[in-house]
Amino acid sequence: MEKVQWKVEGMDCTNCALTIRRYLEKEGMKEVKVNFGTGDVLFEINGNNTKEKLATGIKGLGYTVVNDPSITNPQQATGNRKPFLSTHLHRFWFCLPFTVLLMLHMIPVVHIPWLMDPWVQLSLTIPVFIVGMSFFGKSAWKSLRNGIPNMNVLIAVGATASFVYSLYGTLTGQAANFMFYETTATIITLVFLGNYMEDASVHSTQRALNKLAKSQKVMANMIAYDDQHREQVFAVENTELRTGDLILIKSGEQVPADCKILWGDVHVNESLLTGESTPIHKVSKDKLISGSIIHDGTVKAQVTAAGNDTVLAGIINLVKRAQGEKPPVQLLADKISAIFVPVVLVIAAVTLITNWFILDNFTSALMRSIAVLVIACPCAMGLATPAAIAVGLGRGARNGILFRDATSLELFKDIRQVVFDKTGTLTTGKFTIGNWQLANMSLTENEFKQIVYSLEKYSNHPIAKCITTEWKTKDEIRWKKIEEIKGVGMKAEDKDGVIYQAGSFKLAATFTQDDKHNIYVIKNDQLLGWIDVKDEVRPEAKTVVDYLHSKNIKTILLSGDRYEKTKQLGEQLGIDEVVAEQTPEQKLNKIAELNSKTPTAMVGDGINDAPALAKAAVGISMSEASQIAVQTAQVVLMNNGLKNLPTALGLGKHTYITIKQNLFWAFAYNVVAIPVAALGFLTPTFGALVMGLSDVVLAINSGRLFVKKVV
Repeated sequence: MEKVQWKVEGMDCTNCALTIRRYLEKEGMKEVKVNFGTGDVLFEINGNNTKEKLATGIKGLGYTVVNDPSITNPQQATGNRKPFLSTHLHRFWFCLPFTVLLMLHMIPVVHIPWLMDPWVQLSLTIPVFIVGMSFFGKSAWKSLRNGIPNMNVLIAVGATASFVYSLYGTLTGQAANFMFYETTATIITLVFLGNYMEDASVHSTQRALNKLAKSQKVMANMIAYDDQHREQVFAVENTELRTGDLILIKSGEQVPADCKILWGDVHVNESLLTGESTPIHKVSKDKLISGSIIHDGTVKAQVTAAGNDTVLAGIINLVKRAQGEKPPVQLLADKISAIFVPVVLVIAAVTLITNWFILDNFTSALMRSIAVLVIACPCAMGLATPAAIAVGLGRGARNGILFRDATSLELFKDIRQVVFDKTGTLTTGKFTIGNWQLANMSLTENEFKQIVYSLEKYSNHPIAKCITTEWKTKDEIRWKKIEEIKGVGMKAEDKDGVIYQAGSFKLAATFTQDDKHNIYVIKNDQLLGWIDVKDEVRPEAKTVVDYLHSKNIKTILLSGDRYEKTKQLGEQLGIDEVVAEQTPEQKLNKIAELNSKTPTAMVGDGINDAPALAKAAVGISMSEASQIAVQTAQVVLMNNGLKNLPTALGLGKHTYITIKQNLFWAFAYNVVAIPVAALGFLTPTFGALVMGLSDVVLAINSGRLFVKKVV
């Protein structure tokens, strides 16, 4: 199945998103995720449907796909310039002059006789009413036709009721008692303003992701050779680059695609992706990430990934997918939103009948009923989670923290213990020779190093690589036969039939009881010596562990390494509990046991950590980890990002707090506003303004996450 990511315009509330989701699922689409706050629609398309057919179906529901080049769209054909009256801001500015004139007669000190004429007011209202109904009316009708009424039903019914009531008075010569044209105009105009403010506010919550997205399209200096093998450099858009292309990147330029340096060295700023602003020195064979900035230096590089295959594109897609997720806290709000509009229509009808009966005044009863329709805001309940999630995920991405789904953000609030893997997580995974010693004094140091290098150069083990790097020599031994015995070490035979071995204690168990060393070197049946390597502890590891303790979070070190070394590291960092010499299956069982007692997060990076990462309440991986670990984890820390673990925990917790605050406001607003309007304490005009501002309050509260201290 092909994964599709669309940007859809026209969604105003949760019910709009629900309409699109039901349509796509009815058409057989899988993994459908719709976020009305951001306009993102994600799904997996099967072979029985085409994008054009689905886009046409969505258009029939009243919405428009705007970002797919394969779908002809008039708006795309004209570029970014949108036709007049196609946006909320355009409609607001069109309606405003008519509405201002209609409102002038409401001001006591302003007396313009001709404005009091009902036919003049009707002529001023008609353009506003037509524009309003072309949007609210059309949207309301389509939503009713689809069986899922949206908030525009409330606006359309309220505005139409006041307009028809006023028109009746005008046509029957009773205009003095039936003239509420200004109510119709102000409802439509102020709701257009509110919708624009809502769109602008929600867009501001996307700014971190938008900044990443803007970095995707830049110019690149492509290197090619003419028929005389002379180098030619010409500018192309990075969207035209392909894997294997050669590019030139100069100081101050943005890296146009993921690539590997072939020549030169640079200092590169990767803060856009990792949150780390300090430039990193990179040389030949090092990788450059698309979107990072060259601080100084010039390199020639070969493209390793371009377009949607780059790290940056993967991050953006990951964040968009996560934004489409609904954490458990949103489910109640969605259920209420689905029945909200019908309930409000019933309340408005009851308000009209009750007030008419009590007040014996149809006009006052109608105004109160319209106020109920206008002030009710299902958007607030639907927007509560997407707005906070957008900011939380965006800030995370900006700081090198990638959440695979919104649920993992919420789960962080319950984490009471964190389990760490050892190598590559709390340590750098980069080995160096710490100590070594000869056991056979007839052997010189150079001879010993020559034997070890000649054996280990044929191994891909990290320890072997560190030894061959430090003890590299041109005078190596030519072996008659050599093999690597998995889990043991290297074994070779020279031309004279002498057997040499280098490996773990299993090889030397019959020669020594000292099992504390990493590599033992043996010649025939004689121990030649041993080597110890050391793995550097990450400088931020101690700070991270101390932070977790300050939050009363228990720390556990879970490793497959020997107990002595694991315990030593645990004591050095102050970790609460140490569990060593564990197989992948034992790690999995341990995480299951810990999770059964209290929600547990697991931080790991190796292939053997993948099952445990999947089992943990929240699996956390480092970006340089094995691919299976990265794909299994729910959270990925970029660029040696253990230091970002406290931020990830804090961001998850505070995003959940923000969602709860937003939902409280959304529910409280409607619980208070609807009765107030029903009792006549709010006019429809003021109700329209307050309704528009209610969504802005949520966006502003969510936006606080950008600057809020979370650690």
